[in-house]
Amino acid sequence: MTSVLKVRNLTRYFGGLRAVYDVNFDVAPGELKALIGPNGAGKSTCFNMLMGQIAPSSGSVSLNGEDITGLPPRTIWRRGVGRTFQITGTYQSMTVAENVQMALISHHRRLFSMLPYAYRLYREEALALLDVVGMADQSERACAILAYGDLKRLELAIALAHNPTLLLMDEPTAGMAPRERIALMQLTADIVRERGISVLFTEHDMDVVFAHAHHIMVLNRGELIADGTASQVRSNAKVQEVYLGGGTLYASEGQQHA
Repeated sequence: MTSVLKVRNLTRYFGGLRAVYDVNFDVAPGELKALIGPNGAGKSTCFNMLMGQIAPSSGSVSLNGEDITGLPPRTIWRRGVGRTFQITGTYQSMTVAENVQMALISHHRRLFSMLPYAYRLYREEALALLDVVGMADQSERACAILAYGDLKRLELAIALAHNPTLLLMDEPTAGMAPRERIALMQLTADIVRERGISVLFTEHDMDVVFAHAHHIMVLNRGELIADGTASQVRSNAKVQEVYLGGGTLYASEGQQHA
């Protein structure tokens, strides 16, 4: 089976600082894969290289067999990579529906023809995406008054607007209450299953990671030290050392913890 994302020998230096070194991994079609690690491990730098915000010092990134290494973020987005961010970036003065419509307008290359009737463009398509993330009933609310968990769901709808084959989610549950975290990741897992989208996400909440990720990668000091199933990663001695100083990643009552 051809990988959706193939990363080979990905490396990034900032002067004399080695942020990411010789990282190799694949993301399969329909896979929900986690990239975890302590603060400063290199996760954000790795994500930024995948999306084109930072050029790698060496190595390659391929999407569906096509080399996208170092391409501009907009070009990579056009190739089918979506992204959500740790800090949401919606248009606060616009409604929920209008935010999704703006993403659809960009996807359909209508940015220079949208005035003065932009509010009419792709409205039904926007409402359909909002329905996918459970936000259709809030379509006319201003983003400025939304709860943070709702903003995260809206950002997911925006990321889906161009039908990506790969979705990068950077700390998707950051700042959310425990119940909201569970709901958002269950929603993401449902979308992966129903649409066949591949997802690579970073996350600090180990409950979220072990409950939903098909496979887990662990980055430490810029190097990939583990890549496997939840049970393989949980029992990995290097991972235990990084997270708990020799402790154990364990599971109880059907849910895993760290």
